[in-house]
Amino acid sequence: MHIRQVQLATRSLDDTVRFYERLGCAVLADDDSVRVTVGSSQLVFRVLDGMTGAHHLAFTIPTGTFADAKRRVAEVATVLGADGVDEFEGPAGWDSRSVYFEGPDRQLLELIERRELPDGDAVAADGHAAPADGHAARADGHAAPLAPLLVSVSEVGIAVPDVPGAVEALRQHGLDPYAGLPGPDFAPVGDVDGLLIVVSPGRQWFPTLDRAPSSAPVVVDLGLGTTVELAEGVLLR
Repeated sequence: MHIRQVQLATRSLDDTVRFYERLGCAVLADDDSVRVTVGSSQLVFRVLDGMTGAHHLAFTIPTGTFADAKRRVAEVATVLGADGVDEFEGPAGWDSRSVYFEGPDRQLLELIERRELPDGDAVAADGHAAPADGHAARADGHAAPLAPLLVSVSEVGIAVPDVPGAVEALRQHGLDPYAGLPGPDFAPVGDVDGLLIVVSPGRQWFPTLDRAPSSAPVVVDLGLGTTVELAEGVLLR
């Protein structure tokens, strides 16, 4: 399941531009939207007055680049953790590890290394390959931009009032729960290439447990060829 595009709300276009430019992503801004290229995926942000909660997005990084990616993101964003831990193995059956960091609007962002996917080389700012887990550096001594390590959007968090009902609706369109049975308030749906993280509105985002999912509209383009509405404003295409 490839996540082609995600349309999201933001409180500030300017903050969104500054943040993703710091990551080294290609950013295109106009008066009412910001488009961000994340590997083979695209994020589109539009302002929503009165927006509540926080988005969750995860970005796939190549297998073997975890330490390098963590160093790069720590140069430009706040790494998030809990109880002194800031590296997390995925749930049973995921064969992954993650580091979380804060984005604009208190977005709960994640870099995820999925070991099922092929190994990849880190790419330095000058375009030359760097060794896996190597520390590519710019001439000024700072870490190279994170963006070259971002393969695609790996996960999109969406809040729905009826998680089991949403899971069943997704099954009808060929999208199955991932790595185990879904729960009543948390269900990953999709595969190793892309996941919808379907949660109830009251569930706090891991690992900080200090921010609830946003109720703002979310539109996810998966190439379904039809539109599936999981909740008001939550659309899959």
